[in-house]
Amino acid sequence: MADLKLTKIVKAYGDVEVLHGIDLDIKRGEFVVFVGPSGCGKSTLLRTIAGLERITAGTMEIDGQVVNNIPPSERGIAMVFQTYALYPHMTVYDNMAFGMRLAKKSKEEIEERVKNAADILQLGPYLDRLPKALSGGQRQRVAIGRAICRDPKVFLFDEPLSNLDAALRVATRIEIAKLNESMPDTTMIYVTHDQVEAMTLADRIVVLRAGYVEQVGAPMELYHRPANLFVAQFIGSPAMNIMDATVTAASSSGISVDVQSGGKATVPIAGAASLKGNAVKLGARPEDLRIAADGEEAIINGKIDIVEALGEVTLLYVDVEGHEDHVLAKLSGYHEVERGTEVHLTADAEQLHLFDADGQSMRESAEAKKAA
Repeated sequence: MADLKLTKIVKAYGDVEVLHGIDLDIKRGEFVVFVGPSGCGKSTLLRTIAGLERITAGTMEIDGQVVNNIPPSERGIAMVFQTYALYPHMTVYDNMAFGMRLAKKSKEEIEERVKNAADILQLGPYLDRLPKALSGGQRQRVAIGRAICRDPKVFLFDEPLSNLDAALRVATRIEIAKLNESMPDTTMIYVTHDQVEAMTLADRIVVLRAGYVEQVGAPMELYHRPANLFVAQFIGSPAMNIMDATVTAASSSGISVDVQSGGKATVPIAGAASLKGNAVKLGARPEDLRIAADGEEAIINGKIDIVEALGEVTLLYVDVEGHEDHVLAKLSGYHEVERGTEVHLTADAEQLHLFDADGQSMRESAEAKKAA
């Protein structure tokens, strides 16, 4: 399998530039997921790797070889699309074997590769069936099996689960995770808009916005240490609560803020005294918030607007004066609370996030300065 290196990749359609100098270094055997909102460039980036879109500028290397002008068929890449693209008149076996027959592989090699792929994907009982006799999840597994049979250097997945219903998405996601475990040296790049897929499948996640890379990191790194407001609110479900705040004091041990809701917080991030008076954003994940105990200083004060008791968790949607959206608290277990009552929420200081006026993480900025 292969290493993949992208250096200053630009893609433009006429005067419209959609990828802006993408730099990525993907190691052999990594499972990397591209995520981002619709139109962020994740599928375009995947298609440039496949060779289906011509790069406008920059360099792409597979195992150290520049492939900018190498056609898709010679890049050693297999792609699994959103649609299954199976031949309806061919059996599962013939669909999986078709590409190898075109490549003039021997009958023995074809049989061995198809059997191996069928074993990995548990398709053995279905090899003689036509696609119409399969479920959506089984058809997608056939498409994946066809890619495996090509023995590619890199696997590319372009939103392969988006056409499946919820139950099949979960089942097929598990199959892809098992596939990754069974092929530990295989390099896989996966595009999705579903962050659950990204968080559960990826070794590293690439968060894209408007053709730029916002952050690259392991799932828990992005969750606990988002580089900016966009990543903070994109990664995590429900999304992180963001509140306006003003710095009241700062030192090497922490930054204290007054929060829009009338609460206060001190976040253990090193800051200079010159920050005093600066407008910042305070972030708190719903699952990190809890109802403040008697005598405990609250971070967020508001009135409960909606209660969703789900058994394992209770969701509180809180109206905060001057705040446009609800603040959401995700409390473990069942809590007997009523709509319209006042509530005071807090969280452990280590779980809070601060972002500057440009939306950049103040934690990351402080640590970068310290490292320098």
